[in-house]
Amino acid sequence: MRETGWLGWIWFAGIMMIVMGSFNAIEGLVALFRGEYYVVTETQVLVFDITTWGWITLLIGILVALAGGALLSGAAWARVVAVVLAVVNAVAQLAFVSVHPLWSTIVIALCVTVIWAVVVHGPEADVTSTRLET
Repeated sequence: MRETGWLGWIWFAGIMMIVMGSFNAIEGLVALFRGEYYVVTETQVLVFDITTWGWITLLIGILVALAGGALLSGAAWARVVAVVLAVVNAVAQLAFVSVHPLWSTIVIALCVTVIWAVVVHGPEADVTSTRLET
């Protein structure tokens, strides 16, 4: 297999995961320190109270950002972790969609793009990292 220009998608996925993780962490911190910022009614889907949701979102954000950094390193395990965490992040945003619909929709779309980039173009990262090692 030869190196192609599509390898940039892996870099894109790693950088986007760092950005999404940072934004999720900020979203979690806002829920922790300014819970009144999010308006939640009994008809909304948010399963937890806003403080618990803040901790969950903060933890997911940190893990997603770390996985993005690992993805940039070219490690094969990082691709698996990145896909799993992107799926978890997308599902978590579904629970938040009634509170912040536009933001949640954007994050879900970015998660789908990251999953696509890693699954479709992940093997190209192996070729490049093998060439760098030799």
